Amino acid sequence: MTPGLCPEQAFWSRLSGPQQAWLASQLQAQHALPVGGLVWSCDGIDIGWVSHDRAQDMVALLPGCTIVQGRLQWQSGAHQALQRSQALQTFLVQQSAHGRLSGWRGEFFAWWSDTPAWPPALDVPPFLCVERAGFRHLGMMSHAVHIHGFLPQGDLWCGRRSSHKATDPGLLDNLAAGGLTAGESPLTTALRELAEEASLHLPEPGRLRGSGVIRTQRSEPQGWHDEQLLVYTLHLSEQETPANADGEVQEFLRLSPGEVVACMQSGQFTADACASLAQSLAWLMAGSDANTPSGKVR
Repeated sequence: MTPGLCPEQAFWSRLSGPQQAWLASQLQAQHALPVGGLVWSCDGIDIGWVSHDRAQDMVALLPGCTIVQGRLQWQSGAHQALQRSQALQTFLVQQSAHGRLSGWRGEFFAWWSDTPAWPPALDVPPFLCVERAGFRHLGMMSHAVHIHGFLPQGDLWCGRRSSHKATDPGLLDNLAAGGLTAGESPLTTALRELAEEASLHLPEPGRLRGSGVIRTQRSEPQGWHDEQLLVYTLHLSEQETPANADGEVQEFLRLSPGEVVACMQSGQFTADACASLAQSLAWLMAGSDANTPSGKVR
C-alpha cells in the first residue's frame, strides 16, 4: 500500500487531472425520460415508464389498465402484494410468449414504493415481485450490488463479462456485481456474487465496506433501465486472485488506474461500472464513514 494512502486514495492519486474530472462526471448517471412513452402507475403509485406500444399491450392484456391524460393507470383491484404480483407476472409471461420480452431469467426482483434509505429494512414488504427481465421491459427501478476490488497500490481487478450474457456481453465490469433477488439481503447478494463470479469467499464479511448509492437511468434495447446501485469496496491483498466459478466472466484483468479510465472512456466498461466506481471514490473523498446509515449493509 502506498504510504499514508488507502487503496482507493492510491488509485485516485495516480490519475491525471483530466482523468479525475472525467471519472467524477460519471456521477451524473440519471437521464430525463425519453420522448414517446408514458409514466405508468399502479393503484395511484408511480411504478415506471413504458413506450407507447408497450402501454397499448398493457391496456389490452392487463385488466384494469387505462390511459388517462397521457399517463397509464393500472387499477389492480389487489389488496395484497402477492395478488398484484401475480397479475403483472401473468402479463409478462404473455409478453414473453408473444416474443415481445427477451432475456427471461426465471428470477424474481422486488419493487418498493418508497426506499429513501438504502438498503431497505428487511421487514418492509415490497410493493410487488415479478420476473427480473420485466423490470427493464416496464421501466421499473431495480436494485443491485456492485463490488470494486482494489489492490494496495491502487490497481483494480476487473472482470470481462461473458459473451453469452443477455446484457452487456463482453464488456469490462466490476470485480463482482449482481441484481438483488427478491427476499435476499444486499450483503448476502454481495457475498454470493463474490463467491460465484470471483471465487472469493470472505470469512469476514466486515471486509466489505459500503460506499454509498447511485441511481443509473438510460434507454436500453429491452426498455428503460432504472437501477439503484449499492456500492461496496473490497481491499484485496497481492495474494488474492479472482477466478470465475459460474461461467459469467470470461477473464479477470488487473488494470492500473490510468488503464481503467482509458478503457471506460473508450466504451469498454459497462455504464454501471463507471457510475459505481465514481460513487465509490466520491464517497471516500467526501470523508464519509462506511458505517453511517446511508452506507450501512445488512
